[in-house]
Amino acid sequence: MGKAKLKRTLAGETFTDLVLEIFKLNGSLIIAGDQLSKDLGLTSARWKVLGALEQGPLTVSQIARKMGLTRQNVQQLVNTLAQKELLFLKENPDHQTAKLIDLSRSGRDVLNRISLKQIEWANRISSTLETKDLETTLKTLVAISESLN
Repeated sequence: MGKAKLKRTLAGETFTDLVLEIFKLNGSLIIAGDQLSKDLGLTSARWKVLGALEQGPLTVSQIARKMGLTRQNVQQLVNTLAQKELLFLKENPDHQTAKLIDLSRSGRDVLNRISLKQIEWANRISSTLETKDLETTLKTLVAISESLN
């Protein structure tokens, strides 16, 4: 018995090319984030965790879901950031074992400083792009993300 051959549609081929470009872009964004945050003692991954807490305390699992990371990876990052006194753990009234993670004053200060650097970087990078194109790209990426969940 021979295997049935599948062939990508034009949309399927374009989608595959898009996925590959996103993988490449992700690597470039991680490198850029590491460079932006290096002088503050952060990495892109540490920055993600601090940024997830900007609106208030979350559990490790909530941070992982929000930032697209594994729970184990977030736990390691939380431990490192707690040692650096950029965040702290506190009791969770909704769960006996899942502590809430919150920014310390130092953590909030570092996050504010990196946010200023990110604003300058984003303005510089986006200055060569059309806002309409960025909006369309964002809408498409959100739709793809939602279809995967």
